[in-house]
Amino acid sequence: MSTHTKRHAADREALAGPDGETVPVEAPTNSDTPARRRRRRVPEITYSVLVFIGLLVVWQVVVEMFDVSNILVPAPTAVAASLVDGFQDGSLMTHSIVTLKEILIGFGIAVGSALVSAVLITQFRTVERVLFPLLILTQTIPKVAMAPLLIVWFGIGISSKVLTVALIAFFPLLINAVLGFRSAAYEQVEMLRSFGASRMQVMRHLQIPSALPHIFAGLEVAVILSVTGAVVAEFVGSSEGLGYLIQASNFTLDVARTFAVIVVLSAVGIALHAVVVQLGKWLVFWTTTPTDTAGEV
Repeated sequence: MSTHTKRHAADREALAGPDGETVPVEAPTNSDTPARRRRRRVPEITYSVLVFIGLLVVWQVVVEMFDVSNILVPAPTAVAASLVDGFQDGSLMTHSIVTLKEILIGFGIAVGSALVSAVLITQFRTVERVLFPLLILTQTIPKVAMAPLLIVWFGIGISSKVLTVALIAFFPLLINAVLGFRSAAYEQVEMLRSFGASRMQVMRHLQIPSALPHIFAGLEVAVILSVTGAVVAEFVGSSEGLGYLIQASNFTLDVARTFAVIVVLSAVGIALHAVVVQLGKWLVFWTTTPTDTAGEV
């Protein structure tokens, strides 16, 4: 009798009752429920908030202790006061709406064009050979260098900002979408085709579900880059928007207002990223997110 067989026999004897009957063993229950994981993640969020507050306190103390000029580094209280004043007089809200519009339109164009390009590249070999190298070639051109040309071609209106956002957000999403469509197992694709499934049916039932986690990973990166693209385009040439407001504040040496605008931009980026993450959790519910995995450790 092998060692493996002897071990199983010993286990059966240990589970046997006094009269020789086998005692049923209950399967171990998984006490690590989603609610418990959420409770375990609460302290992590609390710690992050406490660290952030601590940094603000240190910032305030250092500025007051060394009497740092507001032209160099304003105190957090001065930034908060400028933030409140900006929303009260309507300037921050007006420019925020302009920048948010540029971000959303450019991001939408990037999503649509990247997904269509990814489908064509992965479904048609000729398109892949012709189009994909050209797309990679365009990505070797710095988008910051393209922004002045877009201003010359399309003016300082919203069109040049939207195109800059779309160009910056396009490529990360394209690469993730292509990888996602190609992540479907070759054996599964061939099995569906052997049962008579069309190319569209294979894509709908296999390739799209396989690609969704990759696509949302690309969306998380692209939405943050969209904020950067809008601000860069407004730096180059604009008469409105948060990027324009930063330049105007720097020109008047209102550094507190510059910090206030940066706070608003950070809030916009965090909010958009949170929306994309939440949509990913709803639509790609069968995958484990990095946050959930970290919570199980």
